[in-house]
Amino acid sequence: MMNSISPSILAPLVRGLCMHAVNAPRVVVTGAGSVPAGALTIDLAAAFEKNDAEGADNGFNSEAEAAAKTMGEAYAAWEFESAPSGADAVRPEPLKKQPSCIALTRGGENLGVFWIDRDIDAARRRAESRDDSFIEEPIPSRDAAEEIIPAGLSAQNRRDVVRNRIALVTGGAQGFGEQIVLGLAASGALVFIADLNIKGAETLAKKINKALGRTAAIAASLDVTSEDSAETLFNTIAETAGGLDLCISNAGVLQAGSVMDQELKSFRFTTEVNYFGYFIIAKFASRLLALQHLTAPAWKTDIIQINSKSGLEGSNKNGAYAGAKFGGIGLTESFALELVAHNIKVNSICPGNFLNGPLWSDPEKGLFVQYLQAGKVPGARTTADVRAFYEKKVPMKRGCEGADVMRAIYYIIEQDYETGQAVPVTGGQNMLH
Repeated sequence: MMNSISPSILAPLVRGLCMHAVNAPRVVVTGAGSVPAGALTIDLAAAFEKNDAEGADNGFNSEAEAAAKTMGEAYAAWEFESAPSGADAVRPEPLKKQPSCIALTRGGENLGVFWIDRDIDAARRRAESRDDSFIEEPIPSRDAAEEIIPAGLSAQNRRDVVRNRIALVTGGAQGFGEQIVLGLAASGALVFIADLNIKGAETLAKKINKALGRTAAIAASLDVTSEDSAETLFNTIAETAGGLDLCISNAGVLQAGSVMDQELKSFRFTTEVNYFGYFIIAKFASRLLALQHLTAPAWKTDIIQINSKSGLEGSNKNGAYAGAKFGGIGLTESFALELVAHNIKVNSICPGNFLNGPLWSDPEKGLFVQYLQAGKVPGARTTADVRAFYEKKVPMKRGCEGADVMRAIYYIIEQDYETGQAVPVTGGQNMLH
């Protein structure tokens, strides 16, 4: 029997409910205090009592499903009775009205007050000022061209593919992760920067927020090899912003070495971060995304693993890394088959070598140094020789950059009809068959 249900479970249900009503992203901030007069108040007591009486025993999922059903019915009744859509007296376009505050109760118990708006700054302002006025969303009108041209053929809305969406990037404080964070924030997303290097994540978040003049990035501590750390992170995301649209599992490490002499400790560490870490992130991300799906069944979400070209072909004296990345693609394909039932797409991106990033260019621990010391490049005498060797391998004669990966991310998010894929971004070095 359930005595209470946490905001980390309720907030995603509220967010999904609001997104389903307007087919647009929303941020949900968990508030405190009494229920404002203009709030949509939904009593979940009957739903939970029925759930308990039926003896459901699959944890919070059954409770969340019961709550989601009652919330959907209450929202539909509220729309019909309190917020009919139509032409506003002052503004000529048709509008859809939405509550900016939803309170969930169980009989006399207040389970949570949730403030809603298009972005986190607006939602926080509402919570602080207790502004419970309607959110008004214009209802798009169809022009003459849309009568004959199917939706999706035009590129008109592609620039807004992540606008106002909530994203997570693991290992986001440096390397490809930093590039992805910068790209998503610049494109209008709210990005959680999750990293073991919390100081680096905080510095990057402050820099982005100052440059963009809004809360575009939030730093969070994460050890991808710890289930407790991951669970805490996803609960924090739910309670801070209401949920998630995009999870990018980017955190990774590489320690090169020959199979004949690499220490098991090094091999295990590489596998734990790159393989087990991806599993852990996908596990807790999918739980959060599945909660949203209960109240937003048509809303598609994404888990994207940043894999590597080493996940597509073997890598000499780099077996730990390549093996983990090969395994990661197997996880992607398997997760995709399972999670499609929750409208969660799962894909991998396999970038070529980010030669200008710290993974390669760090003067002490970078791969140019590691590969030179390991003798991986025949005849190489300097790190410049190692770099030239790898550039010559690429038909386009350069390493992969952040912008190349971002284009693949935007493609995967926009592409509704694709899951379980490993997309190479390698300048022609690796090709799909």
